[in-house]
Amino acid sequence: MQKNELKHAKEKVRLTKMGEQPGFMGLGVYEAEVYIDAIKRQIHTIQKKLKRVREKRVLHRDRRAELGFSSIALAGYTNAGKSSLFNALAEQTTRVDNALFTTLSTTTRLVEFSKRRFLLTDTVGFIDRLPLSLIEAFHSTLEETIYSDLILLVVDISEPLQIIEKKIKTCHKTIEHIGASNVPVITVFNKIDKLREDELKQKFATLKETTKNPILISALTRTNIDNLRKEILKKLEGYIQASFSLPLTNEAMPLISWVHTEADVKKTDYSNNNIQIVFEATPEFAEKIKKRINELKGKFETNHQLKN
Repeated sequence: MQKNELKHAKEKVRLTKMGEQPGFMGLGVYEAEVYIDAIKRQIHTIQKKLKRVREKRVLHRDRRAELGFSSIALAGYTNAGKSSLFNALAEQTTRVDNALFTTLSTTTRLVEFSKRRFLLTDTVGFIDRLPLSLIEAFHSTLEETIYSDLILLVVDISEPLQIIEKKIKTCHKTIEHIGASNVPVITVFNKIDKLREDELKQKFATLKETTKNPILISALTRTNIDNLRKEILKKLEGYIQASFSLPLTNEAMPLISWVHTEADVKKTDYSNNNIQIVFEATPEFAEKIKKRINELKGKFETNHQLKN
């Protein structure tokens, strides 16, 4: 928004310079140039605030990782019912509205399914053709999705099929853009209470072939919420957290790429030409990584089992 104002101000300067010069035969500045300087200062101040917010979130995420809680992020197109689903899963009330960006900051609660605890986070809603500058502004919120162990992609199935497909595509693009494409996804088709049974079956038959782990629910009436909890447990069952360190060599690069593609990487540190990675994965995949790390003379460590 400030960047758009900056563009307008620069254009104002250009047009002004086509006329008389300010302070002719003396010193002076254009009014628009003063305006530009003010906008630049605003942008700088906002960027500093965003940096502080991100640093604070990093500290929070590190603390959560130390406690060993798996995290679940609610994502999806705006007005899909994320906040209502958050209420249903957390059994707690937050503000619910039909307005765009009702949730402008993340809300995180500790929830428990079958004696296992998770951190559940509600995030800002996606919109179609979200400008890159706006993605940057909301990055401190959206990055909670990047560092989650599971994404619940909430979709309003009561809308026309063509719109649903378009919005799912938008969500996938946004998730990819923010770097969360490797995080496991459950596609939650919400608002089934608004459809007739025959219409619901027809839509679901079309959509389930092109979506990841689809499930039908109504957050409003709490329909199939228990089934969703079971699916969440299945996706996160038996995951372990592990870490490894090894020298940055040509032989190590394919392994590092493989881990980032197939596992949920939580942290990456570089120091003294070495790399250390903390990740979560199934025990079977972690064992494959361990074998390769040993071959490369690296150090591998299993931190803890995430399953209670």
